[in-house]
Amino acid sequence: MSRRTRLVSLVAAVLLAGACGGSPTSSPPVVPQPAPAATASAGSAGAGSAADGDTMSGIDVVFLTTMVGHSERTLQIVALARDRVRDDALRTLAAAIEATEADELSAMRGWLPTAGPGAGAGAHQHDGHGDDGALDRLRTAPDPDVDRALREVLADHQRAAADLARAQVGVGRNEQVRDLARRIEQSRTAEVELLRGTP
Repeated sequence: MSRRTRLVSLVAAVLLAGACGGSPTSSPPVVPQPAPAATASAGSAGAGSAADGDTMSGIDVVFLTTMVGHSERTLQIVALARDRVRDDALRTLAAAIEATEADELSAMRGWLPTAGPGAGAGAHQHDGHGDDGALDRLRTAPDPDVDRALREVLADHQRAAADLARAQVGVGRNEQVRDLARRIEQSRTAEVELLRGTP
């Protein structure tokens, strides 16, 4: 009701309104790996189950539904450029991102039905978040510009995911969801650094 309530309200607003955008720098030589939390059996030990002892709060559900939409958009971005990318390192990174997020997406979709009534109904739609222009930019980029456009679009998109995950770690209640958020924050931050560091 005090600081935590204000934080939860703030993060809910951020999760719902700020799911796309951004920009950092730098470059570690690591290809991010799929988050192990995402490979957990969604049916038997899903978030909010007796296996982890934590109930899933509204903020956990908002985070998961938002990240489902965000990951769906990531897969769209990668698919738009997949066959046109020229740089081998960028192609490898895009494939790793695609595999990671497909795995996480499967887990999150499996966890949401365990969150209780209304979780599915609150599914977040990623349309209209202001990154439709980014998709158009990728679609219309001339072949020589596709690599640069993909790096910029994907870096902004992944930075937004890292920001959302970082906020969730601070206020989420379910430990399995918070663990996934930690992994998302780490992997997306590394991806942004690689994307920004590619010449």
